[in-house]
Amino acid sequence: MRLLITEPMRIVADLPVASVRAEDESGCFAILPGHTGLLTRLVDSIVSWKELSGKLGFCAVRGGILTVTEGREVAIATREGHLGDDLDTLEQVIVAEFKESDEAERQSRIAAAKVRMRAIRQMVMALRGDGMPSEPRP
Repeated sequence: MRLLITEPMRIVADLPVASVRAEDESGCFAILPGHTGLLTRLVDSIVSWKELSGKLGFCAVRGGILTVTEGREVAIATREGHLGDDLDTLEQVIVAEFKESDEAERQSRIAAAKVRMRAIRQMVMALRGDGMPSEPRP
């Protein structure tokens, strides 16, 4: 079975595997060769797999879409993927990085909302003509 993990601009992993473990909103699940077709949305999590040699592999993913095609290919499209050999280290580093990134995105959305509100207020004042708040209409 082939595992393909991609970001918008690069291929993170493309290798033959014996099994894959991933996580969606319903919980963790495993995929073995011959698995029925599947399409699901992944949560921020660690995807793991067992290579044909028995070696374990790991990739932290920032959400994404997982598809299983004819039980022969598992494809994951994610915004961000980080490969690692040590699960504990990968989880600690990447989870912290994801949280920081989420906070930065949140702050950016708040700043953008404030700019939009300020622009709307200025447009309303300009349409009133006097720059003074109007009395509520009945």
